[in-house]
Amino acid sequence: MRSATLLALLTLGCGSELGDGRDAGAALDAGRDAGALADAGATDAATSSDAGADAGIDAGPGIDPCAELEGASFGTLSRSGPATDRPPAMHGDLNLALRGFEPTGGTLGIIEVDGPTDPLAPKLYTMFTDDRVPTFTQNYAVHQWDWGCNCRGPLIADWEVTLAGFGVRPGEPVEVPHGGYDIGEGYEVLVLFVDDTSITLKYTREDNVVSGYTVHVDGVCVDPRLRALYASSDAAGRADLPALRGDQAFGRAIGSEIRVAIRDTGAFMDPRVRKDWW
Repeated sequence: MRSATLLALLTLGCGSELGDGRDAGAALDAGRDAGALADAGATDAATSSDAGADAGIDAGPGIDPCAELEGASFGTLSRSGPATDRPPAMHGDLNLALRGFEPTGGTLGIIEVDGPTDPLAPKLYTMFTDDRVPTFTQNYAVHQWDWGCNCRGPLIADWEVTLAGFGVRPGEPVEVPHGGYDIGEGYEVLVLFVDDTSITLKYTREDNVVSGYTVHVDGVCVDPRLRALYASSDAAGRADLPALRGDQAFGRAIGSEIRVAIRDTGAFMDPRVRKDWW
């Protein structure tokens, strides 16, 4: 699916934008190649499909997930600071598919964890038009990223779960998780990356994940107008990037599961924690 991108990745020179400082010193399996990356993506897709079927999600009304969202319109906002230091499709902080993820154990549902919290943090139930707490269909662990070789590392071990699968109806709209932040002109996020099945949203105006919150959503078809706007903004040097408001729909679920990761100052967090995200 992304073989050309993955092959290009392996020839990319070293360098770093240390969006996830925990990854930099991780032990790595340097022998992974482009075929392993592609195989991991295929395995992830098959697993998520099975998980959605197990959850008993309805097939939906036959809506084309890549159809335009009725009444939607999209604008841009100028970024702060420099543009990303490498092509976004080959950036381990912007393109979740490069890192990859694997099914893991743990409670399928919201968990209780003590500690301080940010009342303005994005709430994941607001991704759905009915603001429901979704069925948790599968837990996943995301891989680390090594900036020295620009390649995938071991699974992140700071949390048991770093990506959650949510049950959805194929074709249902998916919205920006709404919190209490305003990055300018009423917008809540910049769109840092879009591909065939995913989007990366950033809750500040920087073109990186170094500070603030970042949300990755996989298993979605982004509205073609938003995708075209992102492509043109990227081609023009990313001085301006698409911007979205909280609760604004940006695409539709492709199948019966979407997968969501949330990051704070670059670090992948556990998306099940009630005090932070629900």
